[in-house]
Order: sequence, then structure tokens, then C-alpha cells
Amino acid sequence: MLRAVKETVYLAGGCFWGVQHYFDCLPGVLETETGYANGRTQAPSYEQVKHEGTGHAETVRIVFDPEQISLIELLEQFYKAIDPCSVNRQGGDAGVQYRTGIYYTDEGQRRTAEASLTDLQARLDRPVAVECRPLEGFWPAEEYHQKYLEKNPFGYCHISPRLFEAARNYKREE
Repeated sequence: MLRAVKETVYLAGGCFWGVQHYFDCLPGVLETETGYANGRTQAPSYEQVKHEGTGHAETVRIVFDPEQISLIELLEQFYKAIDPCSVNRQGGDAGVQYRTGIYYTDEGQRRTAEASLTDLQARLDRPVAVECRPLEGFWPAEEYHQKYLEKNPFGYCHISPRLFEAARNYKREE
């Protein structure tokens, strides 16, 4: 029996509702979960993250099949969904919890993420503000935040609807 290949990466890209929905559209993404990562407290609530300065970023845990979509491809798609030069702001949301970040879980992911960010910086004329750090803790968000835009299709989202359609139609370059 063949073993299913899975990898997991954690990406912070502003409000996690849209980021989760965007990655759910991409072929090769097997599952996603919204949550809070890399803050100063354990198991925070949304209210604590929003009002108590816990330092967490709204983050999406992304489980993917690297035979269908590689980490480098996921990161390229991520850069399309965010403003990679914006500090602590995406769309209409501002605050440290809306910062952008790649939170890796092993040395291979770190090298891939750093190389990807170096390549991204070479294409831009402003400094890239996406942090690249090891995952220092991830706590799932409350149930009402999970798959929020599926449950509330007209809910707020900082990501263009055109990007969701492009993600659904994503094809690997051969």
C-alpha cells in the first residue's frame, strides 16, 4: 500500500478567513485550519489576540500534497494573495495580528522559504515585510472562524475574488 505524502506549513497573511478560503481553492491543498501562531501566550482566544496584545499572528495551517503542489508553488501563490511589503496590515485590517509570515517546521522548509523570499525581494522595489521564522506554537481558532467564508459567502475578505477563481484553475507548470 502506498503512503500518502503530506507536508504542513503555516502562513500568516492578514485576516485568516480569506487566506484559508484562498488556499482551500488550490489543487493539492488537502486541509486548512485557522489559528493563532508565534505569540507570547498559550492557547489564546480571538478576543485576547485582538485586544490583549498577545503578539500572535492570524495564521492558517496548510496541509498539502507536495506531489501535486510544492512548497515553493504554495509560497508563490501566497505572495499573490498578500501585499508582501506591508507591515502589520493587509487590506482594511491593521495590527500585529495581521502581519505576514511563513512559519516553518523543519530545516528544508526554512531553506525553501528563505530562497523564495530572496527571489521575491529581487522582483520588488520595496522591502519585503514577510517574516520567516520557526513555528513557535499554533492554536486553532474558534469554530466560527473555521471555513468562515464558506459559511458566510459575502463576509469580509481582503483578497480579490478574481484570485479565488485563479486558484481554482491553478495548474502546475510542467
